Amino acid sequence: MAACTDAPAPGVALRRCLLDGQDLGGADLSRADLRDASLRRVNLEGAKLDGVQARRAKLVQVLLKGASLTGADLTQADLTYADLEGASLRGASLRQARLYEARLRGADLTGAVIEGADFLRADLSGATWVDGKTRCAEGSLGRCHAAPAVDAAAAKGEG
Repeated sequence: MAACTDAPAPGVALRRCLLDGQDLGGADLSRADLRDASLRRVNLEGAKLDGVQARRAKLVQVLLKGASLTGADLTQADLTYADLEGASLRGASLRQARLYEARLRGADLTGAVIEGADFLRADLSGATWVDGKTRCAEGSLGRCHAAPAVDAAAAKGEG
């Protein structure tokens, strides 16, 4: 069992730890146990959090730009004001997660479970929706509005 002062590493146990304000940009926390941990205002830009257990974690104002959260368990996590631009949330559990005013521009939500998730005023512009096919239109706030299909001929300048 790891202590809250242990260095971030794959599989590290940081359950119920207070990690607020830390710079963990680019860290590999794959399969880490962050359940009930507080990571407010933490820099996790470009971090690898695949398979992380972050149930009920406080990720308020966290920077997760370009991070990989494939298969992450974020059930009941608080991601209020989180910056998840370009992040991969493929197959992640966002059940009952709070994503109030989160930035999900260009994020990949393919296969994510969003049952009961709160996307109030979240920016989903350019995100790939849970079906893996729908691209959210520019200005999609709070919910994904499908971007208009681009005609292949028109996109090539033909026709």
